[in-house]
Amino acid sequence: MGAKVVNCRVAVIVPNAKKRAWRSRSAAGAVNAPSDFLAPVALGPGPGNEFKPNSEIPRSNSKSGTRKSEFGFKQDGGATMNNEMLAMLEYLESERGLSRETLVALIEEAIVASARKALGTERELHVKINPKSGDIAASTRKTVVEQVANADEQVPLKDALRRFPDAKPGDEVEWEIPPSLLGRIVAQTAKQAIMQRLRQAEKLQIADEFREKIGTLLTGIVRKIERGDVYIDFQRTEGIMRHGDRIPGEDYAPGDHIAALLTGVNADKPGPCLEVSRSHPDFVRALFEREVSEISEGLVTIRAIAREPGYRTKMAVEGSDPRVDPVGACVGIRGTRVKNIVRELAGEKIDIIPWNDNVAAFVGNALQPAKVGSVKIDQETKTVEVTVPEDQLSLAIGKRGQNARLAARLTGWRIDINRVEAKAPEELGFEDKVQRATEALARIPGIGAETAAILVKNGFLTLEGILAAEADDLAAIDGITPERAAELLAIARQQTGS
Repeated sequence: MGAKVVNCRVAVIVPNAKKRAWRSRSAAGAVNAPSDFLAPVALGPGPGNEFKPNSEIPRSNSKSGTRKSEFGFKQDGGATMNNEMLAMLEYLESERGLSRETLVALIEEAIVASARKALGTERELHVKINPKSGDIAASTRKTVVEQVANADEQVPLKDALRRFPDAKPGDEVEWEIPPSLLGRIVAQTAKQAIMQRLRQAEKLQIADEFREKIGTLLTGIVRKIERGDVYIDFQRTEGIMRHGDRIPGEDYAPGDHIAALLTGVNADKPGPCLEVSRSHPDFVRALFEREVSEISEGLVTIRAIAREPGYRTKMAVEGSDPRVDPVGACVGIRGTRVKNIVRELAGEKIDIIPWNDNVAAFVGNALQPAKVGSVKIDQETKTVEVTVPEDQLSLAIGKRGQNARLAARLTGWRIDINRVEAKAPEELGFEDKVQRATEALARIPGIGAETAAILVKNGFLTLEGILAAEADDLAAIDGITPERAAELLAIARQQTGS
């Protein structure tokens, strides 16, 4: 006597990387897995019973005659969520952190919206679900009439008197919607609405969690690029970096790991939940906070940042401990810390300057690497007039005005830069002439500032003056050895072509 094999459905679900097997048979009391996670096949005896997709498996009724709807509800003299829907609620509650009360409330709202649409009425509808058993009760307000013209909005007086003995024509009463009608409505239209509301609930929860993290760094993986916008996977949710939030010149590809600053959350609008940026000035601040331990410890504070993404950043820092150099702490040993950040910013230049409460000193620092001469401050117009030597003018202004523009943003003052007019030789004093001669000799390769000062002090103001001297004369000067004297003569001959 051979064994009889009955048709069965076998499905494996893998929620959150934890495998669980759900098996169901065509019999009463069958347990079904959440439909969104099923990957079932059919098994059975005889020819043609090879693996089949779930859609090809006939759904037989149970012995009790329970009729299943397409999604999550069954009807057996009443409406109730079936085991499949209840299992999905348990999954969302345990794996996604959504409370059962929240989920049930969302399903109630979805059923109300679907029922109102299917019934074609704007009347008030009420749905109540038992969170444990899944039983559903639905009702609407109907008007009591003697002659029914619209069964969806009216109830006969004789029927109303059975429940409400004091009812009279014109009264509005709470009337139960037939379970069979409710089941058909839900089967046809509720699935999409319910899933949409569940997604909205999860999105709201994630938005609330990340709202406290605005201004911090997030790390994710690039998923796709559409019309210049970069979509990033942050594990639990998705974020978007708009085209304007990208660093100019940077290219991204799916699979790239990327760090970005969280600038906002999108809780109620369509699209990704998180909004991130790499061009925001605070992105540089967050990178330094991550890289420089003295900042996280409170020994160094970033007071101001001005940035042109992809090109240059100026950052003012202040130390709370006199033993800690704030600029040196941000630069790191041999520039390791700032180099790491420059690498993250694709080569963007970073100027780190010391903060100063004195406006004149702070503006002078902000215009680095240019050397500032005099500074005049106009408090009323909040303008600073700066004069710089002629050879420092281009440095002070910068390429296309970038240095001056960033310095103005950093300080919050308008900066007017003027050059110092060069004096005629006859107008120069003795000290000015000595300074000019020293600077001229120091600019000659191989001489340097220290040797230039010694030569000028001893009357050798020009290369011609050096050539007119003998090697012994130069070697007799304090600070110049015979070897150095010979070297200076050789430099003078080379520069003058003698």
